[in-house]
Amino acid sequence: MNNDESMMALDESLTAKFQDMVVDSMKSGAIDLNLYQEYDVKRGLRDSTGKGVLTGLTEISDVSGYRLVDGVKEPADGKLYYQGYDVEKLVGSGIEKRFAFEEVTYLLLFGHLPNEEQLSVFRGILTSLQELSGQFVRDVIMKAPSPNLMNGLQKSVLTLYSYDSNSDDISVPNVLRQSLQLIAKLPLISVYNYHAYRHFHYFDSLVIKPAKKELSTAENILQMLRPNGKYTQLEARVLDAALVLHAEHGGGNNSTFTNHVVTSSGTDTYSAVAASIASLKGPRHGGANLKVQQMFAELHKEVSDVTSETQIRAYLQKILKKEAFDQSGLIYGMGHAVYTLSDPRERILKLYAEKLAQEKDMTEEFKLYDRVEKIAAELLMNRSHVIKPVCANVDFYSGFIYTMLGIPQEMFTPIFAISRISGWSAHRLEELVNRGKIIRPAYKYVGHHSEYLDMEDRG
Repeated sequence: MNNDESMMALDESLTAKFQDMVVDSMKSGAIDLNLYQEYDVKRGLRDSTGKGVLTGLTEISDVSGYRLVDGVKEPADGKLYYQGYDVEKLVGSGIEKRFAFEEVTYLLLFGHLPNEEQLSVFRGILTSLQELSGQFVRDVIMKAPSPNLMNGLQKSVLTLYSYDSNSDDISVPNVLRQSLQLIAKLPLISVYNYHAYRHFHYFDSLVIKPAKKELSTAENILQMLRPNGKYTQLEARVLDAALVLHAEHGGGNNSTFTNHVVTSSGTDTYSAVAASIASLKGPRHGGANLKVQQMFAELHKEVSDVTSETQIRAYLQKILKKEAFDQSGLIYGMGHAVYTLSDPRERILKLYAEKLAQEKDMTEEFKLYDRVEKIAAELLMNRSHVIKPVCANVDFYSGFIYTMLGIPQEMFTPIFAISRISGWSAHRLEELVNRGKIIRPAYKYVGHHSEYLDMEDRG
């Protein structure tokens, strides 16, 4: 019985009572917004300027959107460092010579760049852990595939717990072993979940391909997804760059902080990663690039001339007034909690998007993205309540790149997970090594105490 059938099973009187419960729950959950200011509550763990509240320390990555001038913060082009290394250098040095994602994963986990022998051994370990048993594919992935692949990823990761004889051992050596297994297996889990979903929901032919040990993660994703298994070198290099840029972004992003919180309770690796996947599924986090794609799809329908800056501006203003797209008032892919003048990941992806657009004969669409980016930044900065410059973020071009690569939209967020599990694993190990306290922020009670009434005295 699906959810719709479950609701239909309620008779009319129960359905009406359920609606009463909905009203009560909304009344019960509504808190006077003035109280947040009265008690100086850091909503979203951010202060009044939007800056994140300091809740921990990390050496894994550094995210910077300002520069200090005479002790005063001023907006600056964003910088992102992995274990102290500028990510723009990591992508730039690796993308033309070799695939960089595995090298960056090594860096995040172990704190230093590998030499040739270390990287070869590391790649060998990952490829030896790639396989998924036929039993697991049949009994877990093929059973009740989810329309949202992130739920399929959660289910698969949680079920791996049952296949691990040391599942609850949270010693560093064992967690490292589990992390490497998840890093190796998540590309297969994601692609296989997609094929199962397409087969059972749309009756597509079901073809499950194994990963090829000689290929990089980016190459394997493309060859496992595509029926003919073929791809160009530029396609694989661009996807590799996207994986590198999504691998890590500080301990404060929602899914990584979730991993810290859950890890601090002492739970197992599979539960911690499943919690991070749950966070990443949200459209405000990992699902934002899909929202960007949907927003551009509507723009094409609503704007008769996409080369007209006037028409684009009018459409974006309707979005901000909650009159267009999803009525959220958000221009997806624009703005960031830390970056001001620019997001370094967006800068890099934009360059690769332009290269790929040339190969795919989609230069005009790339130009549209460039127009929207500039106009949206101007509109957002002109709003009175914006107190810092607004730039495009990594989500603005990532979905466009995936679309040009022929990657289905259902796979957008799973690819983010394939990449970000490197960072999650590094942060989980950091939390365990430093033996931090269980993370428990405070919530102030602002309700009212009431006298208990016996059943017969209640209204």
